[in-house]
Amino acid sequence: MQVTRRQFFRICAAGVGSSSLAALGFAPGEALAEVRAFKLARATETRNTCPYCSVGCGLLMYSLGDTSKNVRGRIFHIEGDPDHPVNRGTLCPKGAGLLDFVQSPNRLQHPEYRAPGSKAWTRISWDEAFDRIARLMKDDRDANFIARNAKGETVNRWTSTGFLAASASSNETGYLTHKVVRSMGVLGFDNQARV
Repeated sequence: MQVTRRQFFRICAAGVGSSSLAALGFAPGEALAEVRAFKLARATETRNTCPYCSVGCGLLMYSLGDTSKNVRGRIFHIEGDPDHPVNRGTLCPKGAGLLDFVQSPNRLQHPEYRAPGSKAWTRISWDEAFDRIARLMKDDRDANFIARNAKGETVNRWTSTGFLAASASSNETGYLTHKVVRSMGVLGFDNQARV
């Protein structure tokens, strides 16, 4: 390796300078060390429920993003909620790997529709999906609603459609879901917790 005269003087000056500073008590490792920022310091904490099974474990999800218009927050850390009465901060392996599920490129994030006889799925908007579901439910209820039985008694039943509720919901949400579904006359009603 060839060292020019100027490079030699720079190397020597750096060596003499650092040894002089070390003699004066300046230790570069300690002086230049800085406290690493806690990765959750600026994050937004959101409480949620694990979507996998009927246990309903509590989650803490941390995201970054200033929540301004046209800026989507990005979830970068998920852990068990220590204040949740079901899991008390613990998660099963599926719940612990939830971050991979959330950030998966294969995760479906928009509704899709496959026409009868078609092999291809087409992306539709949320409004189209809700309108389609509401229209199909209304048509089915109008065609199959039973207002009176054979004896002439009022029964108000809709037996051609069923409803499966999510068990990860709170008791209050479950109560409201039950009231809404029963008010439409649906008899086939169950909860994921029993499945």
